[in-house]
Amino acid sequence: MTVYWPVFFGGAALIFVLLNAGFAVLYLLGDQPVANVPPKSLLDLFYFSIETLATVGYGDMHPQTEYGHFIATVEIFTGMCFLAVLTGLVFARFSRPRARFVFADYPVVASRGGDPTLMVRLANARHNTISRATARLWLIRAERTVEGDQLRRFYELKLDRGEHPMFVLSWTLFHTIDKDSPLYGTTPAELEQSDAMLVLNVGGLDDSSAQQLYARHVYPWYDIRWQHRYRDITSISPQGRFLLDYTKFHDVVPDKQ
Repeated sequence: MTVYWPVFFGGAALIFVLLNAGFAVLYLLGDQPVANVPPKSLLDLFYFSIETLATVGYGDMHPQTEYGHFIATVEIFTGMCFLAVLTGLVFARFSRPRARFVFADYPVVASRGGDPTLMVRLANARHNTISRATARLWLIRAERTVEGDQLRRFYELKLDRGEHPMFVLSWTLFHTIDKDSPLYGTTPAELEQSDAMLVLNVGGLDDSSAQQLYARHVYPWYDIRWQHRYRDITSISPQGRFLLDYTKFHDVVPDKQ
């Protein structure tokens, strides 16, 4: 479901060849099971197997013994199943919704409203509307209990706005690092020691296909840029239109405060 199309069709072709080669060998084990085929001609039996598996049946070669009819029956059933599975996979790959969200390379921590704030920027690369978009940000880190056991803890980081009614272009998520935040008082060295990571889950309804989209992005602790903020990507055209410069989407600059 997730491999590239050339790999998908290449794998299907390989299975098709192996199936026909296997049935050709089974025909070869019989005593002249197929008419108009020279004795022990594996290549002719291979071509006959292709005709049978594809239910084509040109007529010049046909089963002429009970053994030949039995193998042909099994092969026809196998071919029908193979075609049904392949058709289903192709349809599923075409109809499978794909979220084309672009996540900034680095989350940043900068001052916002006088408070240190964790920010993550993302964009909708499909350039259509994602209705009722939602985002949830999690902190995962290793902690040691009083008994000395090391566990992986999950903390949800509260976002200022975790929902977007019409996600079309870009969206910046903000988590204020106050006394209620799991990141409050945490230093980069402590995040490194706990092998911390940020997990961002985004979902929404694609208005074009009316299907639900999901995407996830993981940031290890060393991706966080402290005392940095994102470069502004907004501008106004001479015609008064709102523009976004995606060439600067991943750029970060030092925080001036």
